[in-house]
Amino acid sequence: MPKVTFISHSGTRHTVDAEAGLSLMRAAIDNNVPGIDGDCGGQCACATCHVFIDAPWSAKTGARTDREDEMLNFAAELADSSRLACQVEVTADMDGLEVRMPEGQH
Repeated sequence: MPKVTFISHSGTRHTVDAEAGLSLMRAAIDNNVPGIDGDCGGQCACATCHVFIDAPWSAKTGARTDREDEMLNFAAELADSSRLACQVEVTADMDGLEVRMPEGQH
């Protein structure tokens, strides 16, 4: 099972076992990672699972969809590396992935 580390805005690290086939948001919620709210339940209808995924990992997580881009317009601290964790499916080759979280979710 891939290990994924969620890094809070303050630098606190939360490493979790993430089941391949599920979303990063689900991995965070199932492991009680603070800072990932997922208010819409993973339907790409909010921006409360906003994370930053830096290169080279961004190549493994795929590109943002148009719908994801629309929702990210509501996110604080929008950056080129911004993703919605609900839209990133965990795969076996993501073992060791580190994602950063913004100061707050909106």
